[in-house]
Amino acid sequence: MKKRTKLGSAFAALSLGLSLFAAGAGAQAPETNQSLRVVIKGPNAEMADAKRNFGVRWDFGSEGFTTNVSEKQYQALLKNKNLKIDRVPEVELDSRENPAKQDASATAISSLPSDRTPWGIEAIYNDAGITATSGGSGIKIAVLDTGVYTNHYDLRGQGEQCKDFTQSSSPLVNGSCTDRNGHGTHVAGSALAHGASDGLGVYGVAPQAKLWAYKVLTDSGSGYSDDIAGAIRHAADEAVRTGSKVVINMSLGSSGKDSMIASAVDYAYNRGTLVVAAAGNSGYADNTIGYPGALTKAVAVAALENVQQNGTYRVANFSSRGNSATDNDYIIHERDVEISAPGSSILSTWYDGNYNTISGTSMATPHVAGLAAKLWSSNSSWSNAQLRSELQRRAKLYDINGGYGAATGDDHASGFGFARVR
Repeated sequence: MKKRTKLGSAFAALSLGLSLFAAGAGAQAPETNQSLRVVIKGPNAEMADAKRNFGVRWDFGSEGFTTNVSEKQYQALLKNKNLKIDRVPEVELDSRENPAKQDASATAISSLPSDRTPWGIEAIYNDAGITATSGGSGIKIAVLDTGVYTNHYDLRGQGEQCKDFTQSSSPLVNGSCTDRNGHGTHVAGSALAHGASDGLGVYGVAPQAKLWAYKVLTDSGSGYSDDIAGAIRHAADEAVRTGSKVVINMSLGSSGKDSMIASAVDYAYNRGTLVVAAAGNSGYADNTIGYPGALTKAVAVAALENVQQNGTYRVANFSSRGNSATDNDYIIHERDVEISAPGSSILSTWYDGNYNTISGTSMATPHVAGLAAKLWSSNSSWSNAQLRSELQRRAKLYDINGGYGAATGDDHASGFGFARVR
């Protein structure tokens, strides 16, 4: 997610990491045709009737099903005392710090990146002289975002799945993941960009990993929580179906906890995936962390700046903080930050074939997802729980003491610390 500035970025409501962080359960649905997205719960017989009458977008079993209804139908449903009707929360992108001006169809590169191994890559590799990255072979990184421009020179050949969960006509469209926003392409680049065939492009943390590009947010950076929950479950099911190790990257979030997304994160974690999510850009007060990052089965990532304070990198002021009451216990509670990573002024791939520099915990999250893929690739026998423990161990090796709330040990600003390659 990205930092909120006059020009720019922050924590969308399920938001994007430019950030993308969500507004919460009370947000209005973004439909322009007066269609309302609702979740319907109730006795089986009543649910069956409602499914026949309105159709099903996502069926979450005992948690209910979602569908689109008109305002008139919605009012009628509210009068049915046997059913519980709720509007589906919207997740949306905050304003961007560096809004794109080019058309998404443009493919020509007008400029090479100013730095092929941006400061975040140098920092996470702990190597100021690094000229290229490696690792991630055999691992899939599922980027749930605004889509990805998979034909970007620095991402070409890595897109293994490309799916759209935002279309009104169908909950899942295969072969479509067009990014007209930029956020998703930027996130993907930080995780696994390979520098292009000529080596003159930008590098991500794990360039040998494969990309599952799942468009869960529209071009404006907004989306529905049921579509995001459906995509999380789909990624987990695909991991099992294909026998793959999958890291799910969610550089998005909401200030409120959504039961559909929370249940989906549990489902995905229990099926062996690692879920990495942005902490949010609502810092620096206590308990400003957003969801799904705040969930215990998700690795919440805070954003670091390329600034040294007290001998370490500094947690950005915009980065959301966790609960100070649980500092120093090295236990992940709900609403805790877990790990820190570079998230301020991050250069990466952009949706028009070029590059952009943006900030937010959304940008920090793919650094951790890429690191997870790199480590998992070299230790394929590990479970997701063992991989998470290794990330935590590495984070403890580089404690963060800079920024509001940062202190020695586990703290609510930086979590366990900054996990690195070495």
